[in-house]
Amino acid sequence: MNSVIEIFTDGSCHTQKLIGAWASIIFMNNQKVVLSGVEHETTHNRMEILAVVNAIKHIHQLNEGFKNIIIVSDSQYVIGLVNRQHKFLASHFKTKSGNDIRNIDLVKEFLHLIKKLNIEFVKIKAHQKPGSTMNYNIEVDKLSRKLVREAVR
Repeated sequence: MNSVIEIFTDGSCHTQKLIGAWASIIFMNNQKVVLSGVEHETTHNRMEILAVVNAIKHIHQLNEGFKNIIIVSDSQYVIGLVNRQHKFLASHFKTKSGNDIRNIDLVKEFLHLIKKLNIEFVKIKAHQKPGSTMNYNIEVDKLSRKLVREAVR
């Protein structure tokens, strides 16, 4: 069994129609698993975090003895959640004005899911051009945008 799991995630949203999609590609045990979904009444950031949450949930459901996870994302929002988790906990997930932070439900779920895992988050540039090596971020980007286009039709 491969002890490292690689996950590539992306999300997309039609901001006027509030229809979004998310996609994740998981490499584990020499297999490639593609997950995706469409959501209504949503935002781009919700789709970005949902891609990560659903990928981690999928790994948990398999209940295999995985050791290390690498999550590759072009989302500064998702990567930033990890660095801000102590701030969220200290403020009880409230803003300075006393309101709940945006996406509080998914942020709490995300932080709960990553709590006991050894995860390395890798931030990459969005919308890269295909190169000589396979870039799975391009694949999840294309898939999430395709799902949005289909859902909007």
